[in-house]
Amino acid sequence: MGPSGKQRKAQLQFKRAIKRGDEPENLLSHSGASPSGRRKKYRRDPAPGHTLQARQISEQASRAARKLQSAFVKLDSEFLDQTRRLATTSSVVRPIPEDSNVLNEDWVKPPIGDVAMQFYIPKRPKWRYGMSKAEVDGNEQAYFRRWLSQQDAAVEQWRDALNKTPQADEQGDQALQSPRPDTQSSTTSNERSSMPHPPTYFERNLEVWRQLWRVTEMSDIILLLLDSRCPPLHLPPSLASCLSLLGASTDTVTDTTCKSKIANVILVLTKVDISGPAHVAAWTSYLNTQYPGIPVVPVEAYAPKVADPDGHAVQGRVRYKPHIAGTFRERLVHVLKDVHAKMLIPPDWARRSNEKEMEWKPRVRMDVDWEGVLNARGAKVGKGEQFENVDVCLHNETNSNALEETSEPKFLTVGLIGQPNVGKSSLLNALFGTTMVRASRTPGKTKHFQTLFWTPDVRLVDCPGLVMPSFVPLDIQVLCGVFPISRVAAIPFCVHRISQLLPLERILSLTHPSTAVEPVEDKRTWRDGQRGNTKGNTDLKWTAIDVMTAYADKKGWVTAKAGRPDINRAGNAILRLVSQGNIPWAFWPPSRDVVDNSNGNGIWLKDMVTPHHDIDDVEAIEWEDGYESDDCGKSETPVESDEEEGDKVDAEGDELVTQTKGRFDALCRCRSLMT
Repeated sequence: MGPSGKQRKAQLQFKRAIKRGDEPENLLSHSGASPSGRRKKYRRDPAPGHTLQARQISEQASRAARKLQSAFVKLDSEFLDQTRRLATTSSVVRPIPEDSNVLNEDWVKPPIGDVAMQFYIPKRPKWRYGMSKAEVDGNEQAYFRRWLSQQDAAVEQWRDALNKTPQADEQGDQALQSPRPDTQSSTTSNERSSMPHPPTYFERNLEVWRQLWRVTEMSDIILLLLDSRCPPLHLPPSLASCLSLLGASTDTVTDTTCKSKIANVILVLTKVDISGPAHVAAWTSYLNTQYPGIPVVPVEAYAPKVADPDGHAVQGRVRYKPHIAGTFRERLVHVLKDVHAKMLIPPDWARRSNEKEMEWKPRVRMDVDWEGVLNARGAKVGKGEQFENVDVCLHNETNSNALEETSEPKFLTVGLIGQPNVGKSSLLNALFGTTMVRASRTPGKTKHFQTLFWTPDVRLVDCPGLVMPSFVPLDIQVLCGVFPISRVAAIPFCVHRISQLLPLERILSLTHPSTAVEPVEDKRTWRDGQRGNTKGNTDLKWTAIDVMTAYADKKGWVTAKAGRPDINRAGNAILRLVSQGNIPWAFWPPSRDVVDNSNGNGIWLKDMVTPHHDIDDVEAIEWEDGYESDDCGKSETPVESDEEEGDKVDAEGDELVTQTKGRFDALCRCRSLMT
């Protein structure tokens, strides 16, 4: 029988007295029994890894990871509700017009008008060696807050101007109007014309911008990676002005734009295996016209595996490994060599006087073994001076800049920058011929800049991807995959916009939800020739919700409680298929005179059936959003996925992996039998 309430109260008072120190602990019996007669319970020692110190280290690592997490503006609930309602009622235009596969110039050119609407890249405020860390950090924080307020005001002014303009409606609702008479009601037409213009996302975390500042400051040559499917969307005017790719201007915006000291930029077109040779050639010509004198180099970073590490032939699904073809490697190294040679030539001001020309010294390493760079891969990759601490690395970089007149740099630094998901880490792995850094299909995987030595005298710096300020709308940013799909709230809106460019119902082989309902038997008696049409409507109108519902029905995805089609999961999977390259697509340049007959395919590349970055595991959609492994380069273990099971798709682009049918599917079957 347990102690009474009075006894229990006495026990608690006695324990509190011991904790306060009012009563000695030796009053307890040596057997460990309390005054109540119960044996005292002692806590076991914590398991390995569960000590307070281990938890503190884990929490510190988590805080450091969150510190470098990309931040974006949050969409308001009114925009989400309105776009979801319109995505339910507004049908997409079919067939897709022929000129929809040409990139819209409004996305790549700044609007003509107020200077305040121009976007620009934030620059690091000026500092002196005598300033403390707190002073430098305070100046950067204050400048960044002012920059954020200016950019937010510019975005709102840009959206307001587009929402007030009838021509500002989405490309698929106005510019892609079907020539056939519309059978929709006037209410639907009014709703369609009132579709709000989406905002544009850009990086809002100062720590991520600091990574870009450090990489550009320490780099001698910059490789600017662009997705070959739509290069101008990854090279907005703000970034071009920051890297001095555009001509000098006297505008006010140019005065506040970052003036990079490094004018040695190489444009690298990635994912050429998706876009194809025709698109790559067209975009190369376009970039050469827009940025004369800037070299453009196409590359691909993966090749199919022929055999596994044991030498056995690969069977089943095609697997891919980091690899860059010899022609792409030779061209890239040749361009790097030419740019380096130009950096060794004295400038005009030094050549005017023999004395100044003799005193002038280049800021880069003069002697580089380019033959060794061309052949460096795998075990032949050179080792350079490594730094345990990032602050030591940056301190040495500062000292080298201060003493550059008397000492030659130890190595040539090549920085890789660009927006997320353009293939920076994949290109590094391809250059080394092995997995040196962890690559992922999920944008923004690289959190901190990484330094790797290609050879002892050439150093590569991988910069985290940043979403640059631009005039690209939200749905096109989702199409390009510049930020994770898991952070997209307006899924119906994005599916609606993307459906104006891609025939998703044909790509995914969907059946309209209205035809999935079994027809009701008509028991009425009809006279000859007066029976109505029982074949149904053959000219069905598709909406974004119809596409998501049909895809959920096809995969057997239902909600847990009501058993309805899980359209949110279906929309999430569709956006992943498009953004991750499982559905191949590409734009043509805006200046293209002749538009190929797309047969209503829009930007879909029907002939390019080989997906980019084919996954090794048929049960996974993407690679791990993990970390930079300390043992990178020692193994080629395929990167795993930590995404939800519901985000799994196969690499063919029109089939997800498995239909997750369990007890909920059985519940739905029981309900259907009961009804």
